[in-house]
Amino acid sequence: MNGISDKKYEHLDIIREEITKVINELLEHAHLEQDDILVMGCSSSEVAGVKIGTFSSEEIGQCIFETAYKLLSSQGIYLACQCCEHLNRSLIVEKECAKKYGLTRVNVVPQLKAGGSFATAAYHGMTEPYAVESIQAQAGIDIGDTLIGMHLSPVAVPVRTTQKSIGEAHVTCARTRAKFVGGIRASYDESLE
Repeated sequence: MNGISDKKYEHLDIIREEITKVINELLEHAHLEQDDILVMGCSSSEVAGVKIGTFSSEEIGQCIFETAYKLLSSQGIYLACQCCEHLNRSLIVEKECAKKYGLTRVNVVPQLKAGGSFATAAYHGMTEPYAVESIQAQAGIDIGDTLIGMHLSPVAVPVRTTQKSIGEAHVTCARTRAKFVGGIRASYDESLE
Protein backbone atom coordinates (compact mmCIF):
# COMPACT_ATOMS: atom_id res chain seq x y z
CA MET A 1 0.00 0.00 0.00
CA ASN A 2 1.76 3.16 -1.25
CA GLY A 3 5.21 1.92 -0.28
CA ILE A 4 4.33 1.45 3.40
CA SER A 5 4.88 -2.03 4.79
CA ASP A 6 1.95 -3.78 6.41
CA LYS A 7 3.95 -6.97 6.89
CA LYS A 8 5.32 -8.10 10.24
CA TYR A 9 9.10 -8.29 10.17
CA GLU A 10 10.11 -11.49 11.95
CA HIS A 11 13.79 -10.84 12.71
CA LEU A 12 13.87 -7.73 14.91
CA ASP A 13 16.07 -9.52 17.47
CA ILE A 14 18.70 -10.07 14.75
CA ILE A 15 18.42 -6.41 13.65
CA ARG A 16 19.03 -5.30 17.27
CA GLU A 17 22.14 -7.49 17.47
CA GLU A 18 23.47 -6.25 14.12
CA ILE A 19 23.00 -2.54 14.85
CA THR A 20 24.53 -2.97 18.31
CA LYS A 21 27.58 -4.67 16.79
CA VAL A 22 28.02 -1.95 14.15
CA ILE A 23 27.72 0.86 16.70
CA ASN A 24 30.15 -0.76 19.11
CA GLU A 25 32.72 -1.35 16.35
CA LEU A 26 32.41 2.23 15.13
CA LEU A 27 32.74 3.61 18.66
CA GLU A 28 35.90 1.56 19.11
CA HIS A 29 37.50 3.23 16.07
CA ALA A 30 35.96 6.71 16.20
CA HIS A 31 37.09 7.63 19.74
CA LEU A 32 34.04 9.84 20.27
CA GLU A 33 33.79 12.02 23.35
CA GLN A 34 30.78 13.00 25.43
CA ASP A 35 28.43 15.36 23.53
CA ASP A 36 29.83 14.36 20.11
CA ILE A 37 27.27 13.64 17.40
CA LEU A 38 26.79 10.42 15.45
CA VAL A 39 24.61 10.83 12.36
CA MET A 40 22.65 7.84 11.11
CA GLY A 41 20.65 7.35 7.94
CA CYS A 42 18.48 4.29 7.52
CA SER A 43 16.29 2.78 4.82
CA SER A 44 13.93 0.29 6.44
CA SER A 45 13.00 -0.81 2.91
CA GLU A 46 16.60 -1.86 2.23
CA VAL A 47 16.81 -3.58 5.63
CA ALA A 48 13.77 -5.63 4.59
CA GLY A 49 15.47 -6.50 1.30
CA VAL A 50 13.55 -4.26 -1.12
CA LYS A 51 14.34 -1.06 -3.03
CA ILE A 52 14.88 2.08 -0.96
CA GLY A 53 11.70 4.13 -0.49
CA THR A 54 9.30 1.37 -1.50
CA PHE A 55 8.58 -0.55 1.71
CA SER A 56 8.76 1.79 4.73
CA SER A 57 8.49 -0.35 7.85
CA GLU A 58 7.45 1.35 11.06
CA GLU A 59 8.63 -1.55 13.21
CA ILE A 60 12.08 -1.76 11.59
CA GLY A 61 12.60 2.00 11.91
CA GLN A 62 11.52 1.93 15.53
CA CYS A 63 13.72 -1.09 16.34
CA ILE A 64 16.83 0.54 14.88
CA PHE A 65 16.14 3.93 16.43
CA GLU A 66 15.43 2.56 19.92
CA THR A 67 18.53 0.35 19.89
CA ALA A 68 20.86 3.10 18.64
CA TYR A 69 19.37 5.82 20.85
CA LYS A 70 19.65 3.75 24.02
CA LEU A 71 23.23 2.66 23.31
CA LEU A 72 24.51 6.09 22.27
CA SER A 73 22.70 7.94 25.05
CA SER A 74 24.34 5.65 27.60
CA GLN A 75 27.70 6.81 26.19
CA GLY A 76 26.78 10.52 26.27
CA ILE A 77 26.72 10.73 22.47
CA TYR A 78 23.99 12.54 20.55
CA LEU A 79 22.16 10.65 17.79
CA ALA A 80 21.17 12.65 14.71
CA CYS A 81 18.60 10.78 12.60
CA GLN A 82 18.59 11.68 8.92
CA CYS A 83 15.27 12.04 7.13
CA CYS A 84 14.88 10.87 3.53
CA GLU A 85 15.35 13.07 0.48
CA HIS A 86 11.68 14.15 0.53
CA LEU A 87 12.61 16.28 3.56
CA ASN A 88 15.93 17.30 2.01
CA ARG A 89 17.77 14.96 4.37
CA SER A 90 17.03 17.16 7.36
CA LEU A 91 17.75 15.61 10.74
CA ILE A 92 15.99 14.87 13.99
CA VAL A 93 18.06 15.60 17.10
CA GLU A 94 17.37 16.28 20.75
CA LYS A 95 16.67 19.92 21.62
CA GLU A 96 19.68 19.83 23.95
CA CYS A 97 21.95 18.92 21.02
CA ALA A 98 20.45 21.64 18.82
CA LYS A 99 20.95 24.27 21.51
CA LYS A 100 24.49 23.14 22.40
CA TYR A 101 25.62 23.34 18.75
CA GLY A 102 23.55 26.38 17.72
CA LEU A 103 21.57 24.43 15.11
CA THR A 104 18.72 26.19 13.33
CA ARG A 105 15.36 24.54 13.87
CA VAL A 106 13.12 23.86 10.88
CA ASN A 107 9.41 23.08 10.95
CA VAL A 108 8.69 19.57 9.74
CA VAL A 109 7.28 16.38 11.23
CA PRO A 110 8.62 13.24 9.53
CA GLN A 111 6.17 10.55 8.41
CA LEU A 112 6.65 7.09 6.93
CA LYS A 113 6.61 8.35 3.33
CA ALA A 114 8.05 11.83 3.93
CA GLY A 115 10.99 11.46 6.25
CA GLY A 116 11.07 7.70 6.61
CA SER A 117 10.37 5.23 9.38
CA PHE A 118 13.68 5.77 11.19
CA ALA A 119 13.32 9.58 11.44
CA THR A 120 9.64 9.17 12.32
CA ALA A 121 10.57 6.85 15.18
CA ALA A 122 13.17 9.39 16.34
CA TYR A 123 10.66 12.23 16.26
CA HIS A 124 8.27 10.25 18.45
CA GLY A 125 10.94 8.61 20.61
CA MET A 126 13.24 11.47 21.59
CA THR A 127 12.62 13.47 24.76
CA GLU A 128 12.42 16.84 22.95
CA PRO A 129 12.88 16.31 19.20
CA TYR A 130 14.07 19.14 16.99
CA ALA A 131 14.23 19.04 13.21
CA VAL A 132 17.34 20.77 11.85
CA GLU A 133 18.77 21.17 8.35
CA SER A 134 22.40 20.29 8.81
CA ILE A 135 25.06 19.28 11.30
CA GLN A 136 28.76 18.49 11.41
CA ALA A 137 28.83 15.04 13.03
CA GLN A 138 31.98 13.37 14.26
CA ALA A 139 30.92 9.90 13.05
CA GLY A 140 28.20 8.28 10.98
CA ILE A 141 26.40 5.10 10.04
CA ASP A 142 24.65 4.75 6.70
CA ILE A 143 22.20 1.84 6.52
CA GLY A 144 20.98 1.17 2.99
CA ASP A 145 23.02 3.79 1.08
CA THR A 146 21.07 6.84 2.26
CA LEU A 147 23.99 9.26 1.71
CA ILE A 148 24.90 10.77 5.09
CA GLY A 149 28.19 12.31 3.96
CA MET A 150 26.75 15.83 3.78
CA HIS A 151 26.36 15.74 7.58
CA LEU A 152 29.91 14.67 8.50
CA SER A 153 32.62 17.09 9.59
CA PRO A 154 35.61 17.24 7.27
CA VAL A 155 37.57 14.99 6.94
CA ALA A 156 35.55 11.74 6.76
CA VAL A 157 37.49 8.50 7.09
CA PRO A 158 35.87 5.12 6.28
CA VAL A 159 35.61 2.62 9.13
CA ARG A 160 35.44 -1.00 8.04
CA THR A 161 33.28 -3.01 10.40
CA THR A 162 33.01 -6.78 10.42
CA GLN A 163 29.21 -6.41 10.35
CA LYS A 164 28.64 -5.38 6.72
CA SER A 165 24.84 -5.25 6.73
CA ILE A 166 21.76 -4.65 8.84
CA GLY A 167 19.17 -7.09 7.61
CA GLU A 168 19.61 -6.95 3.85
CA ALA A 169 20.88 -3.34 3.82
CA HIS A 170 24.50 -2.46 3.06
CA VAL A 171 26.20 -0.58 5.93
CA THR A 172 28.89 2.08 5.60
CA CYS A 173 30.52 3.74 8.61
CA ALA A 174 32.79 6.74 8.99
CA ARG A 175 34.66 8.70 11.60
CA THR A 176 36.13 12.14 11.10
CA ARG A 177 39.53 13.63 11.77
CA ALA A 178 41.02 17.11 11.88
CA LYS A 179 42.22 18.52 8.54
CA PHE A 180 45.96 18.46 7.90
CA VAL A 181 47.13 21.96 7.03
CA GLY A 182 50.55 23.21 6.06
CA GLY A 183 53.11 21.73 3.76
CA ILE A 184 56.37 19.83 3.77
CA ARG A 185 57.65 21.76 6.83
CA ALA A 186 54.57 21.05 8.95
CA SER A 187 54.46 18.43 11.64
CA TYR A 188 51.28 16.79 12.85
CA ASP A 189 49.75 15.43 16.06
CA GLU A 190 49.37 11.72 15.30
CA SER A 191 46.74 11.34 18.02
CA LEU A 192 44.31 13.35 15.81
CA GLU A 193 44.53 10.96 12.84
